[in-house]
Amino acid sequence: MNGIGGEILQNPPGYDVDFEMLKQFEREFDLKNPEGCRIPCRVLGYGEMSIVVEIKEQNMQGLAFKMMPIFETWEEIGGYLETFIEYNRKLEGDIGINMPLNGYAVFESRMGRPVFFIIQEKFKPSTIGNQVIHMIPAEMVWMLLKRTLNELKKVWDFNNSESDWDVGIDGQISNWVIEDFDSKNPEIRPDCCLSYVDTSTPLLRTNGVEQLDTELFLRAAPSMLAWILRVFFLQEVTDRYYDFRQVAVDLLANFYKEQRPELIPSLVSVANDFFDSECAEFGIEPIEENELRSFYREDAFIWWLYLNMRRLDRWLYRDILHKEYRYPIPPKIKR
Repeated sequence: MNGIGGEILQNPPGYDVDFEMLKQFEREFDLKNPEGCRIPCRVLGYGEMSIVVEIKEQNMQGLAFKMMPIFETWEEIGGYLETFIEYNRKLEGDIGINMPLNGYAVFESRMGRPVFFIIQEKFKPSTIGNQVIHMIPAEMVWMLLKRTLNELKKVWDFNNSESDWDVGIDGQISNWVIEDFDSKNPEIRPDCCLSYVDTSTPLLRTNGVEQLDTELFLRAAPSMLAWILRVFFLQEVTDRYYDFRQVAVDLLANFYKEQRPELIPSLVSVANDFFDSECAEFGIEPIEENELRSFYREDAFIWWLYLNMRRLDRWLYRDILHKEYRYPIPPKIKR
């Protein structure tokens, strides 16, 4: 494991996680009934390859645990951990993106494979960007978008410096927390503090070489789709997160999924004005509203197909092959 021991606990600053309880929780956790574990928990969300839970026990309070069961070997998890640590250091230390208090845990799962937990300070759901946009007027959503673009610009200022490193980032509004947001007095100020919470995909390149093993993205993919995704989509999707314009397109198009399509024309104007005034040196082409519609329709279809094929894969594993299916699948969402 690249010289790193088989079991690791890195506590978030100020916390003292019960490591033995976390291991016991993983052993008893059941994807068929995630909140039915003997150790009380609550599902906070799903990623493409992970599930995020709150564990309601002493020494676990105030934290979110993101379980990632995608690793097969200690060598894989060792490489991932090195990239994860460096990615967080680059975002917070070199680029200046605010990050929540965080740590991680590594140990052998009940299936005999290494499992990785990201341990992160838990925020109120009402402070997460995709919740906030439903509580504030349109002009404050514009302000929030501009603040988000300002944070993202820091990444491309770094990428366009003389550093050998490039950092990729998923700028969707659901990946940002407005730390000082009060749902009882919902407002966004120009100096509001944003924190970036999605660090489980540490996209990092040095001299153009990807440091993350992107094959891990395919680990949870249905076997019948994996080769198609590898050949036709993997490189394209990875490259998207290193392109400021494409990250902004994804950010804006996501307002369709978040059920705020009426905001998109004005948000496009805000983004294009930002690129003209704040990012003129990058020469970013204006974003068109019809481009967002096409992007979102294609993305929504691919995601629908991917998830339905995964549900078929899960059925084959559980009901036909009688094997354990270890990858969490998010519930159906309104798009």
